[in-house]
Amino acid sequence: MLEIWIIEDNVQFRRATARGLSVLADDASAREFGSCEEAIAAIDDGQSPDVFLMDIDLPGMDGIEGISEIKQRLPDATALILTVFEDDEKIFRALKAGASGYCLKTDTIAKIREAVEQVLQGAAPIHPRIAGRVLKMFAQLSPEQPDYGLNEREQSVLEAMTRGLVRKQIAAELDLNLHTLDYVTRCIYRKLHVNGATAAVALAIRERLVEPPEA
Repeated sequence: MLEIWIIEDNVQFRRATARGLSVLADDASAREFGSCEEAIAAIDDGQSPDVFLMDIDLPGMDGIEGISEIKQRLPDATALILTVFEDDEKIFRALKAGASGYCLKTDTIAKIREAVEQVLQGAAPIHPRIAGRVLKMFAQLSPEQPDYGLNEREQSVLEAMTRGLVRKQIAAELDLNLHTLDYVTRCIYRKLHVNGATAAVALAIRERLVEPPEA
């Protein structure tokens, strides 16, 4: 059973989103939480999501801190930001915390469902308006290229990730089996000190580890 969690304090929006996502697949289940604390308590009680949608502005613990706390407990759980915020600092902090995608609440439920499908395939969906700002923000940062010790294969996988290729596409393009690709991807995350694909791509663009894709 595919477990999707929605962490959102707006009851009406949360329930509407849960109903929409419940039709993602016959074996999908959408659960609702009004705060990060509620979701973390469920995790500490032995429950876990495959993917969780997180608002940023929440009562108590905010969504960015919540992502960090949940990823510490469940490193393989996938985080997708779903918010009204477009603040540059919040965008960067969310990606750094381990978010694998960034959607806006103004997106249609079809777009949100598509983003969930994409992150489960290993892609990093970001709302086009946010993606343009991310690229511009990173382009203004230092052009220096620190050495993270990536080998040739890791560099090729990272470059493919920046082009938006999903897991199966990367494996096919680089002639790798999926188990090898997963190992290489974990090595990339460890060397870059990040928690997910979106943060790896953001860091690669920011620090010129690869040629930045066109916005």
